[in-house]
This record gives sequence, structure tokens and C-alpha cells, in this order.
Amino acid sequence: MDDTLLMAGSLLGATLRISVPLVLCALAGVYSERAGVIDIGLEGKMLAAAFTAACLGAAGWPALGALLAACGVAVALSLLHGFACITHRGQQIVSGVAINIIAAGLTAVLGLVWYQQGGRTPEVAPEHRFTALFPETATAVREWGSFGPLLAEGLLRHDVLVWLALGLVPVSYWLLYRTRFGLRLRAVGENPAMVDAAGISVGWLRYRAVIAAGLLCGIAGTYLTLAQNAAFTPHMTAGRGFMALAAMVFGQWHPLRAGAACLLFGFLDALAIRLQGSSLGAVPVELIQALPYLLTVVLLAGFFGRARAPHALGQPYVKER
Repeated sequence: MDDTLLMAGSLLGATLRISVPLVLCALAGVYSERAGVIDIGLEGKMLAAAFTAACLGAAGWPALGALLAACGVAVALSLLHGFACITHRGQQIVSGVAINIIAAGLTAVLGLVWYQQGGRTPEVAPEHRFTALFPETATAVREWGSFGPLLAEGLLRHDVLVWLALGLVPVSYWLLYRTRFGLRLRAVGENPAMVDAAGISVGWLRYRAVIAAGLLCGIAGTYLTLAQNAAFTPHMTAGRGFMALAAMVFGQWHPLRAGAACLLFGFLDALAIRLQGSSLGAVPVELIQALPYLLTVVLLAGFFGRARAPHALGQPYVKER
């Protein structure tokens, strides 16, 4: 019984940790696309933020300072995307793909030139990373009978960014569905002409949405290098931005449903990691590793056609004279 609860706690803890960047990027996509701006560049912004946080952490910056700088880089890329798509009414998918390509190439080249380790940054010291908030409490709780290991491993060994990501899901729901700002943001993604007729700036609302998306991608990237790992490696996001987009579509652009889809992806990823060490006969390890990505394809194929996107998604707004 204790071993089973320990395994369940370990799986729960891994699910939450793996889900963090997915949850943050899915929320970023919800904000941006609810305002009518397609954001394919989640992957690139997260990668650029991860590189920035790793470089500054390795240079001795405190974790909070590296987080703020990483968010600044991600927001700058979001503003670039907004400048191309909102101000100049450019093609939104092309702009997002360009951001992904720029971030992937620039981080790899700069990492190689600066550190001479094949694009990898030096290890970040533990004092400059986000570590577990309650390690002593987790150790003590682990001795509490049968459910102690489940509570300790599943809930008490997480850093502040895990709880921030999980907390932002209901906060985003409240912001989008219970505030005037959220009503206007959703309206600008459905009928921007109506919002403009009410005397509200469509462009400014959309810019605020892409800025919020940049902030969330910055936190996600920082988590990858200053919490989940201790260094940056080229292309370490490994498609998480696209998985987050799939979760967002599966969740029908709703924060709570998108967050639940991310937890499902995180669970499958954590399960795949644990299945690699088990005896599964002739099942190849590569197939087990591909399970989360296969689910992404299945969900997109099965739900993309049925999910109703915001009506004005991807459509640049031209103010009527």
C-alpha cells in the first residue's frame, strides 16, 4: 500500500511539474487568440525566455531578476508580433513562424559562441534557481502513515512557479469571464467593429493581450531552465508550445478546460517516462516517448473541426472611415 501511494505521489508530482510550461503557454494562447491574434510563436518566445534566464542565472543573477529579464525578452517578441500583425495588419501565422525560427536559430548560435559547449549554457547554481518551497515540511509529512508519501511527493516538493502556473488558471478564468477587461477582450476577438463603435481601441486591447501572452511565455521559459532543469540546451522546448496550442484548441479557448487538457498531456508524459523503466515486452521505448505527441495529433484531428474559434481570429481590423 505504501509503495503504491508513493508511486502515485511521484506520478502526481511529475504530472504537475511537466504541465507547468504547457499550462502557461496555453493560457498565453487563450489571451492572444481570444483577442483575435493567432499566436504560433509561443514556442519561440518560451525558448528565448529559457535562454535568457539560463544565461543570467549562470552569470549569478538572482532567480527573480532572471525571471523578469526573461519575461522582458518574451514581451519584446510579443510586441514585435503585435507590430507586424496589429499595427501593420500582417499575416499572423507567418509572423509567428518567423519568431519561432529566429528564436531557435539565435539561441543556438549565441549559446555556441558565448559558451563553447555546443549551444548549452553552464549549469545554474542552486542558489540562483527556483527550488522547492517546503522541503523540510515534505520530509516531515512523508512519515505520516500511509498517505504521507502521497502528500509529500505529490504536493509539497514544488517550487513557486508550479503554484503560480496552477493559480493562474482560475485567475485567468475570473479575469476573462468576470471583469470588464475580459468582456472587452473577448468581444474584440468576436466583433472588433462593435468594440470600436463603443469608443474602445481595438489595437490597444489586442496589444494588451499579446503582452499578457509574452509574460506567460517568459515565466514558462524561465521554469524550464531555472526550475525543471539547471541549464539551457538548444531546442529544449521540444514542441511544448505546439502542444499548448493543441490543449488550447481542445479546451475551446477556455482557461479551465485548456488547463485540464495540459494536465492530461503532463500525465501522459510523466507516465511515458515511468513506463520506459518497466518491462513492456516488445513495445519500443520510442513509441512510449511519442505518446504525448500522438495524443496531440489525435486531439487536433478529432476536435479542431468541432471547436469554435473566436469569430475574428486571424483577421486584421481595418477601421472604417
